[in-house]
This record gives sequence, structure tokens and C-alpha cells, in this order.
Amino acid sequence: MGYFIGLLITLVVFWYTMSGMNKPLILSLGAVSVVLTMVLSWRLKIVDKDSSPYGRIVQFLLYWVWLFVEILKANWRVIRACVKADLDINPALVKVKTVCRSDLAKTTFANSITLTPGTVTVSVEGDKLLVHALYEEDAEPGAFDEMDRRSAWASDGGGA
Repeated sequence: MGYFIGLLITLVVFWYTMSGMNKPLILSLGAVSVVLTMVLSWRLKIVDKDSSPYGRIVQFLLYWVWLFVEILKANWRVIRACVKADLDINPALVKVKTVCRSDLAKTTFANSITLTPGTVTVSVEGDKLLVHALYEEDAEPGAFDEMDRRSAWASDGGGA
């Protein structure tokens, strides 16, 4: 029930923030769209921990701050590789095992890898991700452990 109420509040706030309209007709159309969305979500049984992660907003914010710093560091490495006269990249494809349990955590981890310059998540199968990296040394077995642990913590609510 808490996830349902959280989704309702989020939809109302999001709709009002995006529209900014106070006319009765627009407000009533917004209310109808929110109610319709809530009914469909309830009927499809998609309101759960993964679809409404409002209780973990602080963990997500801390994770995204950490990820932003990691993206800046990776940007610097890719910029240096692009500016050099000789291209010294050594690309590799590696399978990375994740400790993330939920689909939300796996998606967060896969997207975090892709957001980091020099790495791209190619596919996700079960608890393994296929990752392409510009530098083979950046794709060694333990290279993604901290990101995996942090994304599990943020998404699974304490995770591994």
C-alpha cells in the first residue's frame, strides 16, 4: 500500500510540476490521467519495490554523486587517449558477474557502466553482464566490483 501511495504522490507532483496549470479543465484532465495510470498500474500488478523506489532516494542520490565523480575520472582518461598522437587503446569484451538481485539494481549497474566513458554494457543475462571496454586493464575481474556493490546498495536497499 505504501508503494501505491508513493506512486500516487509522485505522479501528482510530477504532473503538476510539468504542466504548471491551475485552470479547472486542465486540473481535471490531470486528475483523470493520474487516476487512469493508478488503475492500470494496480490492474497490471506493477506497483512494487522496483517500480517505486521512493524509500531509497537518499541512497540513490549518494550513489549518483559517487558515479558523477567516477564519470569525470573516466572522461579524463578517454580525453587523454583521444588527444595522443598514437591511439594506444586495447579493447576487450568481458563478462562481469553482479551481486545485484533486483532488475532495478541490475539496470542501474548496467547503465552506470555505459554512462562511464570507455565502457559499454552490451547485454545482461541473469547475473552476468557483457561489457566492452576501451582498455583491457580497465576490464579486469575486479574493475567493476565497487560500482556493483554501490549500485546494489542504492537499488536493493542495502544489497550485498
